[in-house]
Amino acid sequence: MEAPDRAQSAEAGHSAAVASMTGGMAPAPPPFAGSDRLHPDGRPKGAFRAELRKVDDVRNGLAALVSVASPAVVVGAAVVLAHPVAWVMAFLVMPVVQNRLFILHHEAAHRTLFSNRRLNDLVGINLVGWLTFGTGGHGYRIGHIHHHRDEFGPKEPDFLLYSQYPISAASMRRKHRRDLTGVSAYRIVRPRFRRLGQVRHRRLTYRFLLGQGLVLAAFWLAGQPWLYLWLWALPWATLYQGLNRLRAIAEHGGMTRSDDRRRTTHHVRQGPLARALMVPFGVGYHLAHHADMTVPYRNLPRLHAALAEDGYVGDLEWPTYRSLWRALSSGTPATEPATT
Repeated sequence: MEAPDRAQSAEAGHSAAVASMTGGMAPAPPPFAGSDRLHPDGRPKGAFRAELRKVDDVRNGLAALVSVASPAVVVGAAVVLAHPVAWVMAFLVMPVVQNRLFILHHEAAHRTLFSNRRLNDLVGINLVGWLTFGTGGHGYRIGHIHHHRDEFGPKEPDFLLYSQYPISAASMRRKHRRDLTGVSAYRIVRPRFRRLGQVRHRRLTYRFLLGQGLVLAAFWLAGQPWLYLWLWALPWATLYQGLNRLRAIAEHGGMTRSDDRRRTTHHVRQGPLARALMVPFGVGYHLAHHADMTVPYRNLPRLHAALAEDGYVGDLEWPTYRSLWRALSSGTPATEPATT
């Protein structure tokens, strides 16, 4: 009986954490009985779902090719221009490029980047997920599936990232300061160099180092090894961490554990600037993505439109990211989207 008792104790402890640390931004949405296209939980039905699940391999291949080539284009432009302004602009653009690569990796983790699973994993997991400060393995996919199956549950990998909102403006500034000064990146990388006595952990750390060694080698072969730090490692360790936090808390900050995805996930009205800089590949349609994680990114706008038209979303859509971030840093619970 000891093991069941321990499991029950762990669940009780986690439930207490959910009750005390989450829900400050979670709405109380009205009941939704479903529609011709949607189940009561927002999942698409039958033929509509089958239509939404189709993957456009050709267009996704072009998008992946452009995304993978983008870092080289940014670095090449800075080298050719060879001007201080170009170095600074490239430093500012690179985190946006890295964010696109991460979202591409996220799409592949759902096996919706390509219809062929081997190609999907080769490009999105083994290549993109490896070179962009990962190991090229399935660790992210495993943790992310736990996130989708039970948001804020005991296996939620980012529980602390999403919890305790809304926070004070001063607390938000401290988080941004840690992001922009490399502290957050250090906390992410540091665990890779612990537990090296464990064979599996050591293997993953070596794969991580090999991936970054290949990126450094590319800079070296181009005759600019120092640019690995300036235009790859430092942008990821600073601006990318801030960008990633802003996107993540806009997805789940202050929400809570629930069977109703409208209480676990925000939705923000999508604009062209946000899509270009922070939420590419449809990831900004996050409520739709959590309603059915098997829908490829190109079809998420259609799913969101159905969720809105059929009454699932209701008035829970935030008008801008800025309005949501302001509420997240207000220090006051806000369960209703701002109107301006």
